[in-house]
Amino acid sequence: MSDPSTTAPVEPIQALVRGLAVIRAFDVDHPAMTLSDVARRSGTSRATARRILHTLVSVGYVDSDGRSFRLRPQVLELGWAYLASLRLPELVQPHLESLSSLVGESCSVAVLDGTDVVYVARVATRRIMTVGIHVGTRFPAHVTAMGRAILASSDPAEQERVLAGADLSARTSRTLTDPARIRSALAAVAEQGYALNDQELETGLRSLAVAIRGRDGRPVAAVNVSTHASRGPVEDTVEDLLPPLRATRDAIEADLAMTSA
Repeated sequence: MSDPSTTAPVEPIQALVRGLAVIRAFDVDHPAMTLSDVARRSGTSRATARRILHTLVSVGYVDSDGRSFRLRPQVLELGWAYLASLRLPELVQPHLESLSSLVGESCSVAVLDGTDVVYVARVATRRIMTVGIHVGTRFPAHVTAMGRAILASSDPAEQERVLAGADLSARTSRTLTDPARIRSALAAVAEQGYALNDQELETGLRSLAVAIRGRDGRPVAAVNVSTHASRGPVEDTVEDLLPPLRATRDAIEADLAMTSA
């Protein structure tokens, strides 16, 4: 007999939902905000935002100079439990460092979370994008090489789930926004075994990615190499970067197989 406590619908705790919305309101473009800014970006009232912020200050997650608020390093505790249990960042980091040293480009590993990819490990050689990328950065999966590598290795139902919930607005003039064209792109990725994103996420940014599979053959993440489009023709990018990228993927999968044995 099933336990009613695990099958019955659970009403969300709205105070917690609003508290998380306040934390997510801070990002690289909004590191410090006034009470009004936080209320506006989190979709809460000023009174609610004030209570939440002062609660976060009391537990050490937020700091305030009396006028503006900013997150404190202690807030990383909220994500560390996931990263620590995942074990993927620690496992892949040495491989990313070796790959980056070999090709002279920035390398990353990301996982699928909802309709986004989330960076869980990264080695940067130089800043290519106008927005800085770091562990925890999120982008829509369908518009990134790593996201497409993961989706192309997933079952059709997962692909449709992501496309149905994704924001398909254009990032550049090259961005695919039509679901049918995105599906065709995913089919091509599945056939060729890698994903190439040429300036769809940001003008000047080119990325090559392959899926990382677990022992059961399902995609658990993706690894990429990012470079500037001025590096040369797309064909040369693939020829130069795909072999070491695949070798790195194989090494990561071998390590994953040993740790999950």
